Amino acid sequence: MSNDFQDLQKQVAELTARVWRLEQAAQKSEPVNAAPVPSASTPPAPSQQPPVIAAPTFASIEPTRKEQHTDGSLESRIGSQVFNRVGILAVLIGMAWFLKFAIDNHWIGPLGRVLIGLIAGVGLIAWSERFRSRGYPAFSYSLKAVGSGILYLSLWAAFELYHLVPSAVAFGGMILVTAWNGFMCWVQDAELLALYAIVGGFSTPLLLSTGENHQLALFSYLLVLDGAVLVLIALRPWSRLLLGAYAGTVFFSLAWYAQYYSDGQFALTAFFVIVFFLLFAAAPRLLRGLQITDASHLSTQDNLVLVLLPLANAALGFLELYVLLDHQGRKWAQPWTAVVFAAFYLLLLQLPSRRSPGAKPVILTSLHLAIAVIFLTLAIPLEAHGRWITIGWLAEGAVLLWLARRLHLLLLRVLALCALVLGFIALITLNSTASETVIFNARFATYLVGIAAFASSAWIAVTAAVPDSKEENFPWLYIAGGSVIAVNVLIMIAVCMEIHSYWWSHFPATWQWKDFAERRMYAQFTYSAWSMLFGALLLAVGFWKKSAFLRWQALILLAGSIGKVFLVDTSQLSQGYRILSFLGLGALLLTVSFAYQRDWLNLRNQEKGAE
Repeated sequence: MSNDFQDLQKQVAELTARVWRLEQAAQKSEPVNAAPVPSASTPPAPSQQPPVIAAPTFASIEPTRKEQHTDGSLESRIGSQVFNRVGILAVLIGMAWFLKFAIDNHWIGPLGRVLIGLIAGVGLIAWSERFRSRGYPAFSYSLKAVGSGILYLSLWAAFELYHLVPSAVAFGGMILVTAWNGFMCWVQDAELLALYAIVGGFSTPLLLSTGENHQLALFSYLLVLDGAVLVLIALRPWSRLLLGAYAGTVFFSLAWYAQYYSDGQFALTAFFVIVFFLLFAAAPRLLRGLQITDASHLSTQDNLVLVLLPLANAALGFLELYVLLDHQGRKWAQPWTAVVFAAFYLLLLQLPSRRSPGAKPVILTSLHLAIAVIFLTLAIPLEAHGRWITIGWLAEGAVLLWLARRLHLLLLRVLALCALVLGFIALITLNSTASETVIFNARFATYLVGIAAFASSAWIAVTAAVPDSKEENFPWLYIAGGSVIAVNVLIMIAVCMEIHSYWWSHFPATWQWKDFAERRMYAQFTYSAWSMLFGALLLAVGFWKKSAFLRWQALILLAGSIGKVFLVDTSQLSQGYRILSFLGLGALLLTVSFAYQRDWLNLRNQEKGAE
């Protein structure tokens, strides 16, 4: 029994020694070399002898300082982040009130107040380094933000309140503060400090504004500031800086335009608009650390930058140039602006990403392709008029669908369908004007273009089907089916409009109600005859091609013809035309019924086989 107890004690000692070595290695952040476990008869070496370890208690299980700082609980975020931001704001407000209080009570002179603020700001920035070296980086950055804010306020007071220095000196001082913060964020690899630097940089023009128009100085400063941001995001994975820089640039651009712009400043303003647009269009490709060839590995923040920034930049850049060109002598260039933007984004498709030179970024490629197509679609109504808008959209949709088949891109397929739908809607709504000439008129020609576009789309979709690939075939088959339906609908509408023109375009100079009633009767009979004829032709083609899809369309059209004959023709046609309508409909329906009873397509055997 004593031997068993001694063996147990030796095993406990061995385990204790092993745990002690692992703890020592973890504390030194060194890789653990698995030392051989000493045998029961060999005690640990004196240098490796662990201290006597008492039973663990809850007090000994305590998170390290790093673990405490990285706690992601709501309580921790409120205490370390929310209170931190509010504290910065409170200190800045308190400093501002202190300056005001000192001014009101004449405690110290203007120069002394400014010097106190500058010394306090520099002191806080220097003091923040002590906290950073002791493992409190977030609090250190907060002190730097407070110190920088005090420096900005002091320089502003020296210029605006006390007129101690000219605006150029205050401007230079604020640039130095911003540059120092940028340098510190680079050295300390601190994105939060970089954000503080951006806020300070964009606050400088507001603090030093004199109410005068300094366009060249303002936009040159913004250009330098944005260039510095581009350098930072190319060297550090700080994608949020781009959104902040873009928001600040847009704010100053719009504010300046609303207050100072005149037509005499067109050339310089257009130059800066183009430069800023190109800068932020290229910025997403410079982002460091983003594996943008694989969207699944991107964070929400990175996706926001890669999607929101290009869309906003494209939209605002185009709108700004479009508004600048809204002048009597420059209006001709407005539609071509959309074409140039489309060409630019098509050019961007050919550029590889910075981080993967051999591959193109999936997100940006798809986004730039969509933007290019949108600008092309927008250029059509800006340049064309009337029926040419419809023709342009229909042609664009057919071409995009053909490219989607060749390039196997889902996005192109979606954009093609959008263009075709726009063309279809425009064809029906914008091409309904009456024409005195039947068949040989622009309206009917436009419908023929639409019919050809959707027929081509149906052919493209059918030929795009991949053998033995149901998942790939389903979308193309739906496109083919929708295109065929569109063709039949357009044929039906186009002929009905020509029937309307034939009966209603040649009214006599003095027409009476009797003439109107007769023409309406003739038109209604012709509508019925055409719908029955087209339904019969469609059904015949369905039998010939053995297409249930076409036959169902024919049956639906015939059902509509039945409803029109019984509900409309019986009340609006004369006795003779009423007889002809019913006789024609009856003969057609009996013929259709006979064809199905003969089972020419062997449908009954197919149904039995399916069962």
